[in-house]
Amino acid sequence: MEECNIVGIDLAKNVFQFHASDEIGRRLFSKKVSRGQLLKLMSAIKPCVVALEACASAHHWGRQIAKLGHEVKLIPPIYVKPFVKRQKSDAADAEAIAEAASRPAMRFVAVKSADQQAAGMAFKTRDLFVRQRTQLINALRGHLAEHGVVAPQGVVHLKRLKAALGDETNELPTTVILHAELILDQISILQSRIEALEKEILAASRKEELAMRLMTVPGVGPITAAALLAFAPDPATFKRGRDFSAWMGLTPRQHSSGGKERMGRTSKMGQRDLRRLLITGAMAIVRWAARKGAQEGSWLARMMDRKPKMLIAVALANRMGRIIWALMAHGGTYNSHRDTAQA
Repeated sequence: MEECNIVGIDLAKNVFQFHASDEIGRRLFSKKVSRGQLLKLMSAIKPCVVALEACASAHHWGRQIAKLGHEVKLIPPIYVKPFVKRQKSDAADAEAIAEAASRPAMRFVAVKSADQQAAGMAFKTRDLFVRQRTQLINALRGHLAEHGVVAPQGVVHLKRLKAALGDETNELPTTVILHAELILDQISILQSRIEALEKEILAASRKEELAMRLMTVPGVGPITAAALLAFAPDPATFKRGRDFSAWMGLTPRQHSSGGKERMGRTSKMGQRDLRRLLITGAMAIVRWAARKGAQEGSWLARMMDRKPKMLIAVALANRMGRIIWALMAHGGTYNSHRDTAQA
């Protein structure tokens, strides 16, 4: 154990698989360890590189193992898979993790602090409640549509459904009204919890100087700023803004070969939550420009004349990602006159 250079750990709920290798990649030992024995075994090994797959519990174990003096490296599972030899087993996975960590060009995930994960949970909880509210509204629309009451999609049209329940001309059965009111009560509960979470996120964003600077970027509000603080890694991880946009999945997929560059569709291989929020914010800007008109001579005005709205929104989200990285890496606020970040 004293000769360990890299330890690869395949995480699970109760049983973990260890694979230790020396400086030349030779296997020293491979064994299964129970959850209660994990930290005890790591404390018996001299400080070395400990590699884990970036899964749900990886950040927790990364923090605990780092306290013992080890250097923890989290690897995205997609980068571990090519190193798995023919058969699939816990031992093969642990060996692949250790081998992937030994590669000098491997990309790693930063270990998140407990506070970062807590901030991310507030955002995730709100996102869950919003999805549940949407499901309930769509269920209510579907049930009432079977009785001739039709309303457009969206929470803003919920009042129309409430009014239809009290309209005697619709001749709705009493059972339908009672069950619809149950759904409305549940929607009301979710709405109050969503509003409470939004107030909490807004209050937390106002306390963070970085969040306030990020909100100077058009299309970035308190929710997006809070999500960036919770999910975005250290900006020093990326060399340039394009790398940050690529990490979120906002850049085209490459199919280049033979010296010819071929760019495909947006890859969607990055951080889904941040990508969705930036595209949503960009679409709000595009819709505003479609109604009110974009600034004459601006990039947005040129794009609005010749490209579809969704394509413009994704391209604008890509630009927003680069600006956000510049603000996070170099400081300053967004300057709308120069369309850039100024320190």
